[in-house]
Amino acid sequence: MTSERQKILNDPKAVMPVSFVTFDSRWGAAVCAQTQQSKNPTQWLTDWAPEPRDVYWQNLAIPFFSLSIRRFLMSVAVFALVFFYMIPIAFVQSLANLEGLEKVAPFLKPVIEAHVVKSFLQGFLPGLALKIFLYILPTVLLIMSKVEGYVSLSSLERRTASKYYYFMLVNVFLGSIIAGTAFEQLYSFLHQPPTQIPRTIGVAIPMKATFFMTYVMVDGWAGIANEILRVKALVIYHLKNMFIVKTERDRDRAMDPGSIGLGENLPSLQLYFLLGLVYAVVTPLLLPFIIVFFAFAFLVYRHQIINVYNQEYESAAAFWPQVHSRIIASLLISHVTLFGLMSTKEAAYSTPLLIFLPLLTIWFHKYCKSRFEPAFRKYPLEEAMAKDTMEHASEPNLNLESFLANAYLHPIFRLFEEAGKEEETVEVRIDKAEKQQHRHEEDEAHARSSSQYREEETHFRSTHETHYHHEESHVSRSTQYHEGIHVRSDTDSPSPPHFVYHYDIQQ
Repeated sequence: MTSERQKILNDPKAVMPVSFVTFDSRWGAAVCAQTQQSKNPTQWLTDWAPEPRDVYWQNLAIPFFSLSIRRFLMSVAVFALVFFYMIPIAFVQSLANLEGLEKVAPFLKPVIEAHVVKSFLQGFLPGLALKIFLYILPTVLLIMSKVEGYVSLSSLERRTASKYYYFMLVNVFLGSIIAGTAFEQLYSFLHQPPTQIPRTIGVAIPMKATFFMTYVMVDGWAGIANEILRVKALVIYHLKNMFIVKTERDRDRAMDPGSIGLGENLPSLQLYFLLGLVYAVVTPLLLPFIIVFFAFAFLVYRHQIINVYNQEYESAAAFWPQVHSRIIASLLISHVTLFGLMSTKEAAYSTPLLIFLPLLTIWFHKYCKSRFEPAFRKYPLEEAMAKDTMEHASEPNLNLESFLANAYLHPIFRLFEEAGKEEETVEVRIDKAEKQQHRHEEDEAHARSSSQYREEETHFRSTHETHYHHEESHVSRSTQYHEGIHVRSDTDSPSPPHFVYHYDIQQ
């Protein structure tokens, strides 16, 4: 492993176009990260580094000049995905039309006419196709965010959440309000006067209130119940335990709950907030459903964050500026829909007065953005100096070098170090027959021992965990055998027990 590490270190192609620089003070780090270091802006750039757990190492090797190209291509792909996502779904759902399918493929008529196949195509396939497409969507959006080249997990989740919100806004909110596919909606918006768009939305919104009540109950309330039950995670754990788990370390990895997944959960919460704002004036009957959802969501997610999920990283509230922008966007959409609804009521004199609502909302957004957003983007030098002074006074002998030496160590090198530490620990997996044979041999050996040793062995066998100690006086090495888990019964996990051999060298 040492030779492999040196080979990687000496390989010029393994050098990444990025480096992490640590400072002995917060003030120095803040000054360097928030200022221009070179008069040539194309030479090198400095920015705040994500915390070690937040680094996405795979994207550090991407050249800087290719980032703009990648993000432009992904923006085009996101636009196509948002507005044309229903095309493959519509194609699969069209298979339910058996007459059209028989015309396209006449040779399939004997198969289609079968009762089982016919029932599957008409009743089960369309809904299954929609569920599969919606299930893989967050994963597809996350992959697209990785292609864009962001170097932190928090940035990847923020970009994924942004894409997912746009998708739900167009395909769930607007797609449910206006009949037809997203492509038809885009076509109608492009071929009608801009002044008619609020009117079109204002006419359709009150008619869809019942649908959104059902949507909140089916998707929102049921989603909260699914979150607290974690049925999906439970099924995945048992599948891993059945086919993958071989050691206790594998079992711990299979039981890892992971993080909360803000890239998928946050857009859903923002969509329900949008529905509450839009229908607060149009159809207030929807508000109790939204309030009940957020009440249960607060209790459930609070419990999950505190007691279930792991904190994968710390991003210093980097998500809040995005959440604030979504709230402002929801307010603007509610103003536009209210404007369109009032125009359908022939309230010609009062409708123009509503124009002040979006103007005031935009002014408030710009005020908050200019006043408070820098606190989320930059680190105040005053606070950095105060914390440095306090730290030097309370811990004058603090050694930061030992703390930061391996903080940003590449995962491949970290694996080498962990492997080096585990060279003296070997996990051996044995099956049940070998274990019974081993115990039978030990019983025969103990039967020939003294009565005192037999009493001690009987005492050990009465406990849940057995320890065997063998000492040799003529060899300066002692071997201890520790049984890793209890004796397996028929009701225990299917994973057989294992032994861990520890070799302690005596000097």
